[in-house]
Amino acid sequence: MHLKYIAYFFFIATFGIMSQELPPIKNFLPKEYHGENQNWAISQSGDKIIYVANSKGLLAFNGASWKLYPSPNETIMRSVHVIDGRIYTGCFMEFGYWQKNNLGILDYTSLSQRANIDLVEDEEFWNIISLDNYLVFQSLRRIYIYNADNGHINTIDSDNTITKMFMVNQSIYFQRMGEGIFKVEDGKDILIFDDAVVKDDEVINIFQNKNELLVLTQNNGFYSSSDDSLVKSKFSSNEFLSSLSFYDGIRLKDQSFVLGTISKGLIYLDEYGELIYRIDQNNGLLDNTVLAIFEDAEKNIWLGLDNGISYLNTNVPYRVFKDNKGVVGSVYASKVHNGDLYLGTNQGLYYKDLKGENAYSFIEGTQGQVWSLKEIDGTLFCGHHSGTFIVNGYKANKIANIQGTWDIASINSDYNRLLQGNYDGLYVLEKSNNSWKLKNKIQGFNNSSRYFETLGNKIFVNHEYNGVFQIKVDSSFTQVENVAIDTLIKGSNSGIIKYKGDLLYSYKKGIFKYNAITQEFVKESLLSNAYSEDEYESGKMIIDEKDNILWVFTNSNISFVSPSGVSNEPTIKSIPLTKEMRYGILGYENITRLNDDGIYLVGTTSGYITININALINEDFEVHIGEVINGSIEKHGGFLDKTLNGSFNNDQNNIEISFYTPEFNKFLITNYQFQLKGIYDKWSAWSENSTSSFENLPYGDYTFNVRAKIGNTISKNIASYSFNVKKPWYISNVMLATYLLGLLMFYLIIHNMYKRHYRIQREKLITKKEREFKLSQVQNEKEIIRIKNEQLKLEFKNKSKELAASTMSIVKKNELLTTIKKELNAIKKDAPVKPIINIIDKNLNRNDDWEFFQEAFNNADSGFLQKMKNLHPNLTPNDLRLCAYLRLNLSSKEIAPLLNISARSVEVKRYRLRKKMALLHEKSLTDYILNL
Repeated sequence: MHLKYIAYFFFIATFGIMSQELPPIKNFLPKEYHGENQNWAISQSGDKIIYVANSKGLLAFNGASWKLYPSPNETIMRSVHVIDGRIYTGCFMEFGYWQKNNLGILDYTSLSQRANIDLVEDEEFWNIISLDNYLVFQSLRRIYIYNADNGHINTIDSDNTITKMFMVNQSIYFQRMGEGIFKVEDGKDILIFDDAVVKDDEVINIFQNKNELLVLTQNNGFYSSSDDSLVKSKFSSNEFLSSLSFYDGIRLKDQSFVLGTISKGLIYLDEYGELIYRIDQNNGLLDNTVLAIFEDAEKNIWLGLDNGISYLNTNVPYRVFKDNKGVVGSVYASKVHNGDLYLGTNQGLYYKDLKGENAYSFIEGTQGQVWSLKEIDGTLFCGHHSGTFIVNGYKANKIANIQGTWDIASINSDYNRLLQGNYDGLYVLEKSNNSWKLKNKIQGFNNSSRYFETLGNKIFVNHEYNGVFQIKVDSSFTQVENVAIDTLIKGSNSGIIKYKGDLLYSYKKGIFKYNAITQEFVKESLLSNAYSEDEYESGKMIIDEKDNILWVFTNSNISFVSPSGVSNEPTIKSIPLTKEMRYGILGYENITRLNDDGIYLVGTTSGYITININALINEDFEVHIGEVINGSIEKHGGFLDKTLNGSFNNDQNNIEISFYTPEFNKFLITNYQFQLKGIYDKWSAWSENSTSSFENLPYGDYTFNVRAKIGNTISKNIASYSFNVKKPWYISNVMLATYLLGLLMFYLIIHNMYKRHYRIQREKLITKKEREFKLSQVQNEKEIIRIKNEQLKLEFKNKSKELAASTMSIVKKNELLTTIKKELNAIKKDAPVKPIINIIDKNLNRNDDWEFFQEAFNNADSGFLQKMKNLHPNLTPNDLRLCAYLRLNLSSKEIAPLLNISARSVEVKRYRLRKKMALLHEKSLTDYILNL
């Protein structure tokens, strides 16, 4: 027995560094739940809200936010128990219940004060149990049995300390220190066990175990009932448990045990008492002292700690190996080989028995960065910063000393010749005499070859900064014959892989397939559905060759492509693990199949996560409206009844609505999406925020809708709250009626004003028309005068024409007479011709033509001759006559016959006339006369 005890002591001492794959743990610090450090009890309501008895009061957690209700007398709250919508609590000198009012706020009712009973001095209530219609409250000195039907209270007093109270098979048990374990029957206490162990050691809990009672003690492990006494339990772990000190312990629905220790964390046992795992601060808990344990409706285990609150997701398909001490490091590669699990990390290569619980062992000689683990034809190869290893059990043999082996692959299914990518290019490994050795480097290519694939005698090397190299090599894979590079597709964290005979390339634009005919990559429409450009995280692709699954990593999921069972067409499924939750190494993501049960290992920056893809179930859930607050309403602090439609004044148009989904999952984050119909009809973007605020809403009717998404599953319901914002007073119905009446009165006033206006306008119009008539008469008279003037002008024009005609007639006549005279003068002078010549001279020198011309000229251009006389008084009648001819713009040649002189003489007259008028030399005489 002593050796067994030593073995268990060694086990517990080393358990913290063993390969425990634990349920996901979510922790809450006091600053997150707004309470004190210590949490004494936990319970859950029918609507899944978690309630915690905290040193500061009652904590309520709805999955989205914490709310603190201070204890009624500002003392430490020690106990909480929810039954039928009431949250019963106990604290110092006080016990009672909380219940939600129509505003969604908890109101407290004191039962201890209502019963009007005298409490024991300095009494605190540590436990609450419900049984039928009774509520049982336990302090250290008394038990109160409260009848919920009639409010009557019975008590059981004790001189010794009552440590705890337990319910087993609808019976209530409790312990009195120094006396033993008692059972409550018909309101009386009956001693059941008075063994020394239960007199001296505190009983933590009592369980029904088949036909016997199983008693957990604080310092001595488990005891079983045998007849009327207690004996040490036969649990194999009992000696180990006896070395610990427990504060709380419960039995789960699956009959396993969860025990909370003082300073040693949490112990998890199976139903037979075998130790499954231990959780403490080294592997995830906030604190090592567990004050309270509770299993919720979805089998999550809640822990009230001495400093904080935690819960464990025991019913999810995920388990976590977290290397908090940094022993293993970041996992870059993993592989199951010959029943062992190997981890390639940034610190070296580790292994352990896949099915065992032993710790990971380091393989000597592999210290440093491991890049890859590859099993080819039964041999496990390790790509390492320092070279290439072959791994066999716990030994690693270096076969190539070339630094920086990224990856290793077969050459066109030739398992006797392998291709490996290194920091400085490509190398060939060859199997000879059943051993592997480095054969040669492929000359002519020196780029880093992290991702590569072979296709015939071509090698495709993906370089995320340069593009995809297409390298043609000779048949012996020793020399590069040609290198081409596709620069159209390239991107950070891109990847290349061969899947089902197709060469695939992935980057942010999607997944592309190589077309051997056109020798280019073409987008593969179906596989590209694995992620959108916004969801792109890494182009790293991994193939599980046994299940023919292609794995892809995105921002919000790990997606896998697998052929369907009927059509063999690929289908895409997603595991809702975001990049934040999986703690991956960007560009070095890795996933490995562990067994045939669908369990896969995903490497993280400090260990790994295991996923059971066969247990991924999208369970239905609901979203709820939490609180509706209108800060402009003073009553009830602005809290509103969310079950009723709200109606607010126009100045109460700021509203805040909270919502929640009471689902507790470490890895699946709840996101919410809302709309406010009436103003924002489109759904918002998905967000973790569980509160929406709307300010300065215009008047109208509104409906707020919200839905939730956990992982890839959307809530089965849409939670709603409807309300309306009233119109401002100035456009209320009464005011609108007032406006209508005022408008009618205004219309009548305007109508009368218009009538008066139109009457005045009509009178003005009549007056205007009369005036216009008179003006018309005047205008007509003016028009008559104008017509007369026009007639006069016409007469003047006619007279001018007559003047011109007469002038031309005189000119023609005089020219004719002059011509005849010239002809006659040419005849010999004799008596018969001379009288004719005299007659002609007489006619040429007659003033009758001038007088006729002068009269016509004055009719046409009256005042000209007088004006000339006034301007130039020294002008003779002949000068005025010449001026009149010049006024008609006649030339010297035309004027000469009119004066019966030669044209030369006319020029002389013009010269003399200029002198009389004193005209400058450069000024034209004709222009001067025409412009007067």
